[in-house]
Amino acid sequence: MISQAATVDEYLRSLPADRRAAIEAVRAVILKNLDAGYREGMQYGMIGYFVPHSLYPPGYHCDPKQPLPFACLASQKNYMSVYLGCLYGDADLAWFRGEWAKTGKNLDMGKSCIRFKTLDHLPVELIGQAIARVPARKFIAYYESVIKTRGQEAKSQSPVEAKPAKKVPVTKAPLKKAPAKPAPAAKAAKKANAKTPAGKGRTKSNRPARA
Repeated sequence: MISQAATVDEYLRSLPADRRAAIEAVRAVILKNLDAGYREGMQYGMIGYFVPHSLYPPGYHCDPKQPLPFACLASQKNYMSVYLGCLYGDADLAWFRGEWAKTGKNLDMGKSCIRFKTLDHLPVELIGQAIARVPARKFIAYYESVIKTRGQEAKSQSPVEAKPAKKVPVTKAPLKKAPAKPAPAAKAAKKANAKTPAGKGRTKSNRPARA
């Protein structure tokens, strides 16, 4: 659910009381552990935590006008969610899942989106620890390494690998019958003589001389 709120305070005021209390509790923990290099503001219709252009001018590669996203907090239609960009790395994700398992709570998680329906479903302090583990400079370095790796992988692909050739159905042409061989001249002549009555068809040169 994308909000049209222009500020974080406006976003919070638009929420039902129970949702607002839960979001404010998570927000407080995020702000407590957030590195000074990040900023808070509205981004993609959610409360966003991002690397500002003043620290990272290129911005987000998908939309350079947007600052580099780090984390988001939102109230959706059927649940609330916190997005942690710091968990894209395999090592950080493994650490997070391991720590979550220790809490005994059920983890409802997509690639980096953690969904929860009440504050009791979320180990809030663990969210704070995940935020604190990745200061802005570290996040920028990780982000650039991922972008660089993806660019190298794209360049290393051959044209065949990048765009597989379409298979063209093979149509077999019908076999052509070889033309009949002409009969030898001798046979043709023999057949012609056999059809000609005796005495007919002879020329003056081959008639027997009269006595």
